[in-house]
Amino acid sequence: MKTNYLFPLLAGLVLALSSCDTGKNLNKTTVENVDLTRYMGKWYEIARFDFSFEKGLVGTTAEYTLKSDGTVAVVNRGFEKTLDGKPTVAEGKARGRKSGKSGELEVAFFLNFYADYNILELDTVDYNYVLVGGSNDKYLWILSRTPQMNAVDKEMLLTKATARGYNINKLLWIPQPVVEN
Repeated sequence: MKTNYLFPLLAGLVLALSSCDTGKNLNKTTVENVDLTRYMGKWYEIARFDFSFEKGLVGTTAEYTLKSDGTVAVVNRGFEKTLDGKPTVAEGKARGRKSGKSGELEVAFFLNFYADYNILELDTVDYNYVLVGGSNDKYLWILSRTPQMNAVDKEMLLTKATARGYNINKLLWIPQPVVEN
């Protein structure tokens, strides 16, 4: 699989340049007591707000690995336009923010240009779903441990995102491979 170096470069630049707070009316309160060890592993992107560094990507996933120094290795994967499309990989890193709150992280895909990664909602029992936002209203992701999310969890996250001030009509629903039981 080829690594697309443009993807992490653009991701880092876009996140760094957009870190100004345009989400003044958002409730960005994060989940307390996130167990990073349980958070590690593969997450499927169910929905996201559209932005340039993921434009046209489907089958997108994020894989997190806790490193011995307490930071997190991040590997984002996706396919251009179709699930059979050209694979794209972006490698980055994440760390806790100075606030010390476990639901407040920052992630970088290019040098040390970090952007906020806020864990807004989380299945704290089984760690099966998460709602992640940035520092403003331009970034929102719904992630799941499985390629398809059940309707009850999806509706609950949409309701909570709306209550937090996000315009859920901007969400793109991301094609993922169908997994048969």
